[in-house]
Amino acid sequence: MAVLRSMARKITALKAQKRNPQRVNVYLDGEFAFGLARIVAAWLHVGQELSEAKIAELLRADAAEQAYQKAWRYLSYRPRSEAEVRTYLARRGVEPALIESVLARLRDLGLVDDEAFARAWVENRGTFRPRGRRALQAELRQKGISPDLVERALAEVDEEQLALQAGLKALRRYARLEWPAFRQKMGAYLARRGFDYETIRAILPQLWERRPSSPDELSEKGARR
Repeated sequence: MAVLRSMARKITALKAQKRNPQRVNVYLDGEFAFGLARIVAAWLHVGQELSEAKIAELLRADAAEQAYQKAWRYLSYRPRSEAEVRTYLARRGVEPALIESVLARLRDLGLVDDEAFARAWVENRGTFRPRGRRALQAELRQKGISPDLVERALAEVDEEQLALQAGLKALRRYARLEWPAFRQKMGAYLARRGFDYETIRAILPQLWERRPSSPDELSEKGARR
């Protein structure tokens, strides 16, 4: 960052950066001074004079825009919780006050919403990787979701239905076992996925009844998948 002068300085050139056209190099009094995001530099023009205070304001706005763009790129891969965004920006050296400013902007735009994030997380798990309430609660807390939002997201969870879905996904693995071994192996499998003892005990007989009745049926079901 160039040393700021006490007197006003005149913009003598504004040039898009070759490697990043979304940034503009600002030249003051014939010398390169600093780079700005294009959106920050949008209202500048050659011949305009900038005071020390105005330059400082522009640099603050540029830092905020850069932090916002980092957060936006991070969010473009998948939805994130506020805590995830906060941690991500902090690890990249963004100042705490600026992080909170970026989060406020993201909230206003609906790009971060912990309640919606928690609901979507639970729905996604239920569809693709069923987990028990205990496991879901731990995952959401790890994402920084507040306890009240976690409870709200889990309010409609049908533990037995999720356990049944999880068990059905693993049924072929244990289908040829006798009941004692099936009960032990499938029970351990469901426990590792966060289902409690009572739920597992209730669901095991249903899974046992849904086993293929013959090796041929097992092969046929596998082929249909």
